[in-house]
Amino acid sequence: MNKLKTVVWDVDDVLNNLMYEWLNFWLLNHPHFNISYSDLFENPPNKILNISYPEYINSLDEFRKNFGYKLKYMPEVLSWFQNYGNSCRHVVLTSTPSFFSANSAYWVISNFGKWIRSFNFIPSPRKDDQMFTYDKEKVDFLIWFEKADLFIDDNDLNIEMAKEKGFKTLLMPRPWNKSNLSLGEALTEINKILKL
Repeated sequence: MNKLKTVVWDVDDVLNNLMYEWLNFWLLNHPHFNISYSDLFENPPNKILNISYPEYINSLDEFRKNFGYKLKYMPEVLSWFQNYGNSCRHVVLTSTPSFFSANSAYWVISNFGKWIRSFNFIPSPRKDDQMFTYDKEKVDFLIWFEKADLFIDDNDLNIEMAKEKGFKTLLMPRPWNKSNLSLGEALTEINKILKL
């Protein structure tokens, strides 16, 4: 039996559309603000929205607490899993506040548990969070893990750091990153990289 390759997936804005969903939530309370998801050319988007970083984080955390478990998966990504998921092993590596990590794990297993069996997170820093830190960056986890054949993330910096350490990567296209692929092209690229 051939050894299955291992894909390491980010969660937010890769398996789901957290930023898109959060922006719609935020706009409900700021109806005078004329902006669309495609205008979010940087992440975090607080400067674009003319709010402070703490205001943004507080709003994002409030959204996570109230609606995070209801986030919709990305249908195109689920379709990829349905067609190709059994040809690889799948691991999650996400950055999320420690208070939400259990909910994030529940969301992943509820929506992708047929394929994803391992959930790992780097705690996103929050005031008064005293959680011990094993890894400062996602690349630190990847180095320790030693099993990633492909790392998928929406954050340019995470991808660049992983590439520098020799990992194969895929930048999931989002308005705030440098990817010039469509979502469909990105998912096809996974098959090319892994030779599926």
